[in-house]
Amino acid sequence: MTPKRESILIIEGDALSRQSLLELLRGAGYEVLATDSPPADLEALENSGVDLLLLDANLAALDCCSMLTELRGSALTAGIRAVLLSSGGAAERSRGLDLGADDVLTRPWDATELLARVRAQLRTKRALDNALEKTRLAEEGQEIAHTAFQALAVTEKMTRDAFSLERMLKIGVSAALVVVAIMAGIFFLYRGRAEKESRRAYAMIAQLERGVVKQQDLMVESRRMRQEIERGSSATTPEQKAQLQKQTQELRARMASSDAAEVAALRKQLDQNTTLLRHIEDENLVAQSIIRTYTPSVCLLHVVVAFRDKQSGMRLRYAGLNRQGEPLQDSEGNPVYTLNGNGPEVRTHFFGTGFLVAADGRILTNRHVIEPWWKDEQLDAVAKEGIEAVISAIDAYFPDSPRAYRVEIKKITPDADLAIVQGDLDGLKRPVLTLDDSKGAAISGQPIVSVGYATGLAGILARAGEGTAEAIVTSSDGNPRQVLAELARRSLIRPITTQGHIGDILPDKIVYDAQTTSGGSGGPLFNHQGKVIGVTFAVVKGFSGSNFGIPAHYALPLLAR
Repeated sequence: MTPKRESILIIEGDALSRQSLLELLRGAGYEVLATDSPPADLEALENSGVDLLLLDANLAALDCCSMLTELRGSALTAGIRAVLLSSGGAAERSRGLDLGADDVLTRPWDATELLARVRAQLRTKRALDNALEKTRLAEEGQEIAHTAFQALAVTEKMTRDAFSLERMLKIGVSAALVVVAIMAGIFFLYRGRAEKESRRAYAMIAQLERGVVKQQDLMVESRRMRQEIERGSSATTPEQKAQLQKQTQELRARMASSDAAEVAALRKQLDQNTTLLRHIEDENLVAQSIIRTYTPSVCLLHVVVAFRDKQSGMRLRYAGLNRQGEPLQDSEGNPVYTLNGNGPEVRTHFFGTGFLVAADGRILTNRHVIEPWWKDEQLDAVAKEGIEAVISAIDAYFPDSPRAYRVEIKKITPDADLAIVQGDLDGLKRPVLTLDDSKGAAISGQPIVSVGYATGLAGILARAGEGTAEAIVTSSDGNPRQVLAELARRSLIRPITTQGHIGDILPDKIVYDAQTTSGGSGGPLFNHQGKVIGVTFAVVKGFSGSNFGIPAHYALPLLAR
């Protein structure tokens, strides 16, 4: 469920100041209304869903005072926060707080300070709303318990009446009560154990949810990715080529002014530079050809995972949402989960890479991409507590395609971290990538091209640019599926291509040094002939030449009919 955008009402008499506040707050992502006079009806104010009032203290002082008094005295609007914009000194600020304002800001206000105070008031409101909602749920639980106690009182009365019957009937009732007591003991013992297991599972899922990027965090992460991309650009092949060209020119200049003995040594170094330059140019041409021809067939896989109780099969849900559309939280700040009710399902999002290997829509990827719980310690621990992860949906996004394609798991190999998913690509015309498992397909030292969606959604937003990324995230409230839909519509979903060399060939893996990271799993590794010799499956961070690919021959049995 998409969280509700927080709403602010500006009541400001000065038109220029009102417009300035309107632009500032809308630019910060809030839903903002502005007027030059207080509303006549507090009930209309409540129905408008306003969370915060910015109130001009100079706007008819009598109206301002009476409005603050009515706000704090009405059950309808008691939860609305109020910030007073004052032109006076300490005395007027004190008077505003006494009248019921939650904060007072003195003109001329600073934009940064104003936004900070607005955020602080909205945080306070969210906390209060959350507490009120939990109080409401507790009161409902108390009513249910009261009803249960009334039923128990009726049962006890019936039991006392039963003891007035014949002795045999009394013995029968006693025996029945003993059986009921034993069953109740077993029930409560089992229930206590089950609740303990559920609490552990819920805590693990809450920890897992913290790894899922929310709207605000998504922008922070994309900015961090953008900075890393900019820092990493200093080691690119074009700059290596430029440096070699500069050295070549310097060598030629030195040769023109050197004696015969020194010229021979300089010529040898010049020949080495020329050979290396030609080698770099050849590798660049191969990489460019691969990028043009085959990257349209490499897709981003978006895997949505839900959770269900192993015994009942019931899906895990949020116990409730506050007024901002965010899950209710317990005292430790974790979302409150339940197997009952009509709250939205608890879902987490994972990203990986796949590529087209058959014209019928079959896509090759890693098993751990489409089954994120496979060999995952955290999700495995959740399963041991009685809550298992299940696939809710898998969508494939291809470059320059304006929509997602729903795919399903078709085959998984027990011999390697590989799987096949398939879907109706609905006339999508993309080249099928060829797997090469021949003896000379992968040789140590040869160049390699890696293609994939490293860093997942944040990496794609980072390459889209700051303004575009912020507009997309804000309009979609950070919902991953809506963000991806907008990125696809704008043709901004494209894989990252990196170059490197094969470091070693082992029976079960190819070691190479082309850069990649999480999210690149499932991407193809191309040799200089444009054939796929492996599938990326693991990264060892902090070690040069540390990326691993599964050799192509492990994937061939998956493609056999």
